[in-house]
Amino acid sequence: MSPKKTHLIDPVQLAAELVRCPSITPKDAGALDVLEQALEGLRFKCTRLPFCSEKGGSVENLYARWGTGAPNFCFVGHSDVVPIGLMEDWSFPPFSGEVKRGFLHGRGASDMKGALAAFVAAAERFLKKNGKHFEGSISLLITGDEEGPAKNGTIRVLEWLEQKGETIDLCLVGEPTNPKTLGEMIKNGRRGSLNITISVHGKQSHVAYPERGENPVPGLTRILDVLENYIWDQGTKCFPPTNLEVTNLDAGTGAFNVIPARAAAKFNIRFNNLHTSQSLIGKVEQLCVGTGVPHVLDFQIIGEAFLTEAPELMNAVSLAVKEVLDITPELSTSGGTSDARFIKDMCPVIEFGLTSETIHAVDERARIRDIENLSRVYEKVLTNIFLTAS
Repeated sequence: MSPKKTHLIDPVQLAAELVRCPSITPKDAGALDVLEQALEGLRFKCTRLPFCSEKGGSVENLYARWGTGAPNFCFVGHSDVVPIGLMEDWSFPPFSGEVKRGFLHGRGASDMKGALAAFVAAAERFLKKNGKHFEGSISLLITGDEEGPAKNGTIRVLEWLEQKGETIDLCLVGEPTNPKTLGEMIKNGRRGSLNITISVHGKQSHVAYPERGENPVPGLTRILDVLENYIWDQGTKCFPPTNLEVTNLDAGTGAFNVIPARAAAKFNIRFNNLHTSQSLIGKVEQLCVGTGVPHVLDFQIIGEAFLTEAPELMNAVSLAVKEVLDITPELSTSGGTSDARFIKDMCPVIEFGLTSETIHAVDERARIRDIENLSRVYEKVLTNIFLTAS
């Protein structure tokens, strides 16, 4: 008979092992293997789910579940990371996973391999104490393309779960939600995001003979002036005002003496729950038509605005933060989009993870004590969901 396992998973060491996997979207680079091995050691039933499409590429995903009863509490996260940029800008090798001077260093330490490891370690401690005393399920949905197109990750796994008749009842996404201090912020919703491209076509000619051409730039700037000065709303109690930002302008051949044949602008609208993507598309079309400038519009819906109002889940996480960190977290809908935009259609979802100070930046790092404390918070969340509430 083999000796029983006595040591517990160290969340910092597990996070370091994950950081050492250079899993830049869509490459897995062994990150899911590390997680799967740890979870199988805890008797989670693990299923690898590779999905592929022409637009989204090939992506590895992992769904792991302990138990078969309800509720099914699911931790959602991603093992992929953004590119490192220029290697020479880093103070340390970006995939070293070095644990030094109070920090775990490396790409993905904060976003979000530290949170992945923290939850696995929390699940182990919870199950060791309570595995025989509750009838619910703990699951993890880990994707490999959250930082990329998000076409073959969480959304495809959710479709797979639905086809199997499997349900997620409550969800916690481990995105880095805290601006500076662990425990200061929980995301209980997200703004919607809509990408739009406007193209105005003209006729190319020499600038010395403007009568032979048709310059599309003045028409494009007229449209942008209307859109940028339009007041979409005043915001709500839980959301800031809807905001439009022009992100790219493109026109001309690069020469000073050529009237361009086309001018285009790209912009993004981050919107609150007073709007839907379709209502905004309609309003943008109306405003553009009102300028009298012939144009072409192209839309890309990134996600809808949503607000989570689920007292059981909200209280479980807020109380866990207060009990472990002695901080009362602020509820916020700020920041960018996350895979919570897909989860919201299946069950209540909120987000809580590490700090966001260095995410996507050179020299990304996470405090060791934050990873350890986050794991304690996650363990307390499981206790609040499965034991305290019952």
